[in-house]
Amino acid sequence: MTNFKLIIEYDGTHYSGWQIQPHQKTIQQEIERRLSKILNEKIKINGSGRTDAGVHALGQVASFKTTSIIKPPIIKKALNSLLDKDIRIKSVSKVDKDFHARFSAKKKTYRYQISLTEPGVFERYYYNYIPYKLNLPLMKKEAKDLLGKHDFKCFEASGRRAKDTVRIISKANFTKKGNKLYFTIEGNGFLYNMVRNIIGTLIEIGRGKFPKGTIKELIKTKDRNKAGPTAKACGLVLVRVGY
Repeated sequence: MTNFKLIIEYDGTHYSGWQIQPHQKTIQQEIERRLSKILNEKIKINGSGRTDAGVHALGQVASFKTTSIIKPPIIKKALNSLLDKDIRIKSVSKVDKDFHARFSAKKKTYRYQISLTEPGVFERYYYNYIPYKLNLPLMKKEAKDLLGKHDFKCFEASGRRAKDTVRIISKANFTKKGNKLYFTIEGNGFLYNMVRNIIGTLIEIGRGKFPKGTIKELIKTKDRNKAGPTAKACGLVLVRVGY
């Protein structure tokens, strides 16, 4: 058996997320179906993690094992010729037999994209439009309180109960370019909807709905009910996965 690593880019607008779901069109399903056809055997791929419906990726990683001897460049070319144009295989490479896209991952980087003016037709699926004036200096200051090792239960999706809600965040900052605002966050892992719940809370802080010190207080109390709403999926991009 040969173990392969895929680096994948996709526009998640018209998909029900990464993970296979009954009667739904998903990224994993589309890739597995094409791979199985190319390699003439049933292929199961393991992603570095799930992305929700409407979430995009520049550097999603997946791995799979096969008995086929087809070389990586051929697999990449064949996959890209069969996949819809909103899914691209950026690279295919052989990896050690113990490599696993999910369990071998050390860190992930996400970017959340906000438009401060109504986005045009070619941007509307990739930016969350916020029509309110935001206090960016305060949002930047609050974001710093995310750094380090904390229990992030307050940003876990409602109804979810992960066994371990402690994560280490190494980067959490905002940059502004014209009328666009970008929030970059990097950590050793993220809870379900964690990034969207964080940005939803930071937006409320920027609007003046939540006071200074909100992030520290939420982490301390672990109360999801006091955090902000889950931000729209369209602004979220999985940028890279580190190993």
